[in-house]
Amino acid sequence: MEIQEICRKIGIRLLYQIAPLIKSDKIFLKMLFPLRMGYRLNLDNPRTFSERLQWLKLNDRHPEYTKMVDKVAAKEYVAGVIGEKYIIPTLAVYNSAEEIDFDKLPNRFVLKCTHDSGGIVVCRDKSKLDINVAREKMHKGLKRAYFIQNREYPYKNVPRRIIAEQYMEDESGELMDYKFFCFDSKPKYLFVATDRFKKDTDTKFDFFDMEWNHLPFTNGHPNNPVVPQKPQNFELMKQIAERLSIGFPHIRVDLYNISGRVYFGELTFFHWSGMMPFVPMEWDYKFGESLRLPRNIEKYK
Repeated sequence: MEIQEICRKIGIRLLYQIAPLIKSDKIFLKMLFPLRMGYRLNLDNPRTFSERLQWLKLNDRHPEYTKMVDKVAAKEYVAGVIGEKYIIPTLAVYNSAEEIDFDKLPNRFVLKCTHDSGGIVVCRDKSKLDINVAREKMHKGLKRAYFIQNREYPYKNVPRRIIAEQYMEDESGELMDYKFFCFDSKPKYLFVATDRFKKDTDTKFDFFDMEWNHLPFTNGHPNNPVVPQKPQNFELMKQIAERLSIGFPHIRVDLYNISGRVYFGELTFFHWSGMMPFVPMEWDYKFGESLRLPRNIEKYK
């Protein structure tokens, strides 16, 4: 590993350690962005998708966003827009890891922290689950101050809880994720996440436009050697994504497609927190061209 790359990773690690001490979100993002992205953050004239996401972090702040990213409250919000039939059933909600009653949970289930991204336990067979490890992972997840990490305002005031959900999988035995990038209430791009939660296998991301043309770039994960096929009810998924994106300059709508049925996953305002390079970088600019920043809101200081 080159010295420059080692220094970059050390810099990121140190910055995250002192993040709680940096009160200005703007200063923190200006420090973190070049370390993560390899170029300076321009907030006065943001052009790339990644830069414009940082601008939105600082300027587009609405209390209702908190409900939309809360993994418990978002279900009620989304059900009110598209209907209860698209919602994955909730098994229980806990305020602490100690409250989890594994005896009352079914053989297969999923645990998630409601206030972050990545705090998850997938149980496919309870007889093989290390309950102590699962409980400890949820305990650590609840302690994680997700907002501080990348200054994503919607997560700042989400109540820290744990949600237990019904386990879901498709015909392949996994759960393919279809994530739609919507701009001005219109889906324009999506990516399909495959090979998630598989041991010794990297997750794959494959990007498409709305005509299911495979797009020639990567972002965070490699492409799947076998390009995912377009689902038969893709038009329905596009319609759902459009309905859930109405009224926002940009939002990512995540959906699942299981045995021909569509289910809601989550709503995301900041893909990768706007901190993951596009390869090649030209796609950072192309996505940025689709994101028109609202200029009629009071600028956050």
